[in-house]
Amino acid sequence: MNSLALVQYSRETPAALPFCRARHDKSLVDDLYPRVFDAILEQRISASSRFTEESLGQMFSASRSHVRRVLTRLSHEQIVILRPNHRPQIAAPAPEQTRQILHARRLTETTLIQLACQQPRPAAVKALRALIDNYRQKQARGQHGAAIRLSGEFHLQLADMAGNAPLAHFLGSLVPMTSLAIAQCEQQTAYDHIEHAHAAIVEAVERADVNAAVRLVTQHLADLEQRLLGSTA
Repeated sequence: MNSLALVQYSRETPAALPFCRARHDKSLVDDLYPRVFDAILEQRISASSRFTEESLGQMFSASRSHVRRVLTRLSHEQIVILRPNHRPQIAAPAPEQTRQILHARRLTETTLIQLACQQPRPAAVKALRALIDNYRQKQARGQHGAAIRLSGEFHLQLADMAGNAPLAHFLGSLVPMTSLAIAQCEQQTAYDHIEHAHAAIVEAVERADVNAAVRLVTQHLADLEQRLLGSTA
């Protein structure tokens, strides 16, 4: 490398470092988020837990800054309550809040599922089936928190198939709260039907059977409301 090239290299390299560091930090936060969320869903971190950024950092071998970014994301999703001069707190959705969330999901997902059925892409269908398989494996291993989170990701993947970003974004604000409500329900039956419901939905989408897909999603969410709240939709 000649001297001119060496000078040029030395000038360019420092400018790239902040970008590389930011990308690395984002990767670490993206990896930490499901681990923390799974712990919440498994109630290893419960509504009564007295935790701090420091204690979570020790629990997950993560830096305080990364923990803070994860908690901020969970706060935006209304999973964690953050208040100045207070410890973070896990939210506890009231029954009426859960009912309203599921009502909003039915209205949103009936539109999204219709759009997803219009052009069912084989790769997207394969990804949905992979989520179902992963869900089954987590359940078999007793990793119920991860299974609940994956069941939510199934619906978010369907939303991505629909190709409507605003509706998918709105659904993304509802799914985490639903997962929290499922996790905090004392009855195991609140989510033991999910695998079969998801498998039937995928088959309908693959056939581009709009009527069946809408009916199955509507029934799936109605069943979930029944199991969580003991009422019909």
